[in-house]
Amino acid sequence: MPAEMFSIEEFIKLSESASECRVKRTKGIVKLKLRTKKRLYTIKLKEAEAEEALKKIKCQIIEV
Repeated sequence: MPAEMFSIEEFIKLSESASECRVKRTKGIVKLKLRTKKRLYTIKLKEAEAEEALKKIKCQIIEV
């Protein structure tokens, strides 16, 4: 089961050990999905917040 996160800082920390980050864009909301070995972590952000977070993420980014 995926785990939803609410803290951008924790999400960025987890990106160091993740294999990829998938980005799904809808109207006004961007959903980021972070794949680690054991779990899938998701976070929902507004477009402006997501762009800033994507600059800090340290794994491969895939647009879906």
